Amino acid sequence: MRPRSSNSDGPLLNPLFASPDTDRELSDEALLSAMLDAETALAHAESAAGVIPAEAARAIADTCSGVALDIGQLGRDAQAGGNPVVPLVRALGAELPESARAWVHYATTSQDILDTALALVARRCGTVLLHDADDAAQHCAELAARHRGSVMAARTLGQQAGISSFGLKAAGWMTSIDHGSARLHDVLSTGLAVQLGGATGTLAMLGDAAPAVLERFAELLGLAQPLLPWHTDRLRTVDLATAVATTIAACGKVALDVVVLAQTEIGELAEGTGSARSDGHAHGGSSALPHKHNPIDAVLIRSAAIRTPGLVSTILMTAAQQENERAAGGWHAEWEPMRELLSIAGGALHRTASLLAKLDVRSDRMQENVDASGGLLFAEHVSARLMPAVGRSNALSLVASCCETAVARRVPLREVMASDDEVLRHLSVAELDELFSPAVALRAAGRLVDRALAAHASRAHAPRDVAGHQ
Repeated sequence: MRPRSSNSDGPLLNPLFASPDTDRELSDEALLSAMLDAETALAHAESAAGVIPAEAARAIADTCSGVALDIGQLGRDAQAGGNPVVPLVRALGAELPESARAWVHYATTSQDILDTALALVARRCGTVLLHDADDAAQHCAELAARHRGSVMAARTLGQQAGISSFGLKAAGWMTSIDHGSARLHDVLSTGLAVQLGGATGTLAMLGDAAPAVLERFAELLGLAQPLLPWHTDRLRTVDLATAVATTIAACGKVALDVVVLAQTEIGELAEGTGSARSDGHAHGGSSALPHKHNPIDAVLIRSAAIRTPGLVSTILMTAAQQENERAAGGWHAEWEPMRELLSIAGGALHRTASLLAKLDVRSDRMQENVDASGGLLFAEHVSARLMPAVGRSNALSLVASCCETAVARRVPLREVMASDDEVLRHLSVAELDELFSPAVALRAAGRLVDRALAAHASRAHAPRDVAGHQ
């Protein structure tokens, strides 16, 4: 039997990788609305500069706000001109009174409208991305504060290396997300610009009115006013793509840590179950293994991070080098990768915020793993204390020898050192106790957490406006 369509909010796979809030801003309907907004703003800007009659601008605005368009038909008709603006303008002309038809889309070109519309879509979608990024970072901040002193093993090159805290790890996640969010905010607030150049980027048809039209066009849409038309100067697109990719990378780091630390043999983190799903299956459940609790959110976030380099590469390769005044294919190649990149960013950020909100931090298991090392994780602290007395090389050699003995005899490292004459020549038992104290080992780490939290709090209280600047 053929599958039937449902009333779900997306295709079969889309809910796994996207967010309804961001995809709503990236939909074909949203793009069409943005194109109509651009045509309306252009008409008003040209009217204000005396380029077209005020009556024509009002008629264009009224038509853009009330016209009923078949998106599917526009898409099919777009094949003839290579973009959807061509059939859109034709459809608007058919709805306008005779006196206004000559003035719709006046002195502009398809790329002007579509680039401007895509900038609007990116800004509207970006506002949702920033909200989810702020949520994710705030959840990290709460974890960092709550687990400032929760001892865990730091791992380098896949091996236990020393003593750290989960609070420091969460603070690291937070600062990465804040960094990506700040960069995206900068691009959204100052880098998204209107496009207005006319057929060849000269604005010849606007004559002396060109500067006034451009300024008013940007003002009406809340986008930046570019110094020049950017038909083939696509670095704004590159900036947007790389800023979005930075936020996804930050989410990918969180996800990868969760995947690793949720492994059965480590067991220090687990995804919270949250509310029951409508299909009756537990979050993270397996179709074949009833005992498993898979880190599904982290897996799906990682998938976005894995897909991102390919999308950014496509945008970079097409956008960074476009020929002459209008590109043959390079411009067209940007549209879908950029929408896909924004879509998976929406899914990754929303899912990261959700994962962090209900993350199961198993601090008791973290402590068990530290204890199971037999004190080896404190070796660095002991060698550092010995260095002033015996030199770096001798200190490392002495501590390494004690570590080998502890492993071979299966006894705690502190016990070996407390009975080693060479160690006791330079360190007292009381000093050894201090060096094997997690609270002492994590003093600097605690200060780092406090510093990161202060920076986050300062940023969280700063104004967040993504409206374009002139």
